[in-house]
Amino acid sequence: MHLASFRCAGRDTYGVRVSEDRLLDLRAASEELPADLKGLIAAGEAAMARVRALAARKDLPTLALAEVAWLPPVTRPGKIVGVAMNNRASDARKISAPEHPMFFMKPTTCLVGHGEAIEIRPYYGSLHPEPELAVVVGTGGRDLDPRTADEAVFGYTIFNDITGNGMRAEDMVHYHALYGSAEDPDRLERREQHLSYAARYKGTDGFGPMGPWLVTRDAVVDPHALDVTCTVGGEVVAEDSTAHLKYRVPEVLAFLSRFQSLEPGDVISMGTAFKPAAGAKRSLHTADLSRLDGPVEVTITGLGTLSNGVRRAPGPATDWRLP
Repeated sequence: MHLASFRCAGRDTYGVRVSEDRLLDLRAASEELPADLKGLIAAGEAAMARVRALAARKDLPTLALAEVAWLPPVTRPGKIVGVAMNNRASDARKISAPEHPMFFMKPTTCLVGHGEAIEIRPYYGSLHPEPELAVVVGTGGRDLDPRTADEAVFGYTIFNDITGNGMRAEDMVHYHALYGSAEDPDRLERREQHLSYAARYKGTDGFGPMGPWLVTRDAVVDPHALDVTCTVGGEVVAEDSTAHLKYRVPEVLAFLSRFQSLEPGDVISMGTAFKPAAGAKRSLHTADLSRLDGPVEVTITGLGTLSNGVRRAPGPATDWRLP
């Protein structure tokens, strides 16, 4: 089942695809359903049975896809979690790394829907797309068993983890961190470290295109066998597969749930598919959106195509310091 959130006739709503080019406005079809798609996810199987029954009816009015303005499928998830360096091709670039998934957070204000432009301001510096499969949590919980963790998945969508390399470099810190000594925990040791905090270079407004569809788990036979393609201005910059994910969906959910409670509607972006296309002159990491025009498109098998234009904005004056 393909679900979506959208704006039509001045109101925000959500619906289900009933044919290749039409969808049913579920809120218009039934006042008994929750107010948004996040609420539908939390409502569980009884609500989904109602959706299936409505989608099967032929007497209800439907909308053409061209009539709607797409919103992110879950417009306000409780959290957006990105899995860092979760492509086996990344292993060759690692100098040192832990043997478990690494995470970062993105705020909900970074989200934009399918068809909405990514606003780029000149002081952002270089930035590039990162095409990813995203998991939308259904039942959630803590300390999930990896053998059954995929049962907590409601469905899958496409996520473009826009990343600002320029801001990452600006926010790099080389310093001495203080730790308790292994020999004497009451004695401090200085350890040289390099770090960069992800809040700006991952979480800036517009750095989270998502959608267009939220495809329910039963409609995705194997989330680890999906082709992923990314184009910028019609040029293919990445051609990869979710088969190359280092940590699989149930492992990621199980590990993350050891530290953070998972809630219905949470979004977990599984990691970048960045293998260059055969014969391509440009790679994902040189597809600098501060220089290149869009659209930026991500296609994943069975999930559709997420397309976003690029809008260059002058931005406000950068005199943020007090006089």
